[in-house]
Amino acid sequence: MTSNHALVAHGLTKRFKTGRTYIEVLKAVDFDALHGDVTMVMGPSGSGKSTLIATLSGLLKPDSGDVQAMGENLWSLRPAKIDKFRLDHCGFIFQGFNLFPALNALQQVEIVLKYQGAPKREARRRAADALIEVGLETRMTQRPSELSGGEKQRVAIARALAKSPQLLFADEPTSALDGENGQVVIKLLQRAAKQHGAAVVCVTHDPRLEAYADRVIHIEDGRILDDRRMGAAASHAALKPELIGA
Repeated sequence: MTSNHALVAHGLTKRFKTGRTYIEVLKAVDFDALHGDVTMVMGPSGSGKSTLIATLSGLLKPDSGDVQAMGENLWSLRPAKIDKFRLDHCGFIFQGFNLFPALNALQQVEIVLKYQGAPKREARRRAADALIEVGLETRMTQRPSELSGGEKQRVAIARALAKSPQLLFADEPTSALDGENGQVVIKLLQRAAKQHGAAVVCVTHDPRLEAYADRVIHIEDGRILDDRRMGAAASHAALKPELIGA
């Protein structure tokens, strides 16, 4: 694994039992992700793309294959060590936001930093900085019920970015959003790669997001069909501050 690789996976296979038979969702997949890159994993529903990022991030153990992530052989670690790896190195953004109903935006971000062991004052400062970065400086005291869908997703992104993750995994992060908010979200993911140096792996079926990718991988029926790097103009689509604060 080169120094610019955040992770390298070889021969990932995953099967799920259904009745008396098994369905092979991943079929000997090889994958890698670079620091500073936005990698889009695209494919139809049931193609294996969500299962792929679950195996890459330590959420779902593959039946065979290995994942070298941040210098660790991920699936050789004990479960508690894998949990700590995710806490220390990974950020996660899901289509369902996964926010706590009783916590305001600032508390949503703070709680993860406290789990990492950050002192209370530092956790609050970093949480506030992350929310300001995603354009929510005036919404920090609002609970999820008081936020729009786009604002909820930005809170989720702030929560992920506050940890300064080297690996950022996003699973259909724009699927519940309108076009304008979807564009804001993907530009924030691009910022995480370009300004924070994270390796961003984003699962999506939205072709509009290709314009912000450094690399696009198409997966279908558990196999990678196409893997291509995008041109410089596409991979460095302009970040517009006025949209981030929209």
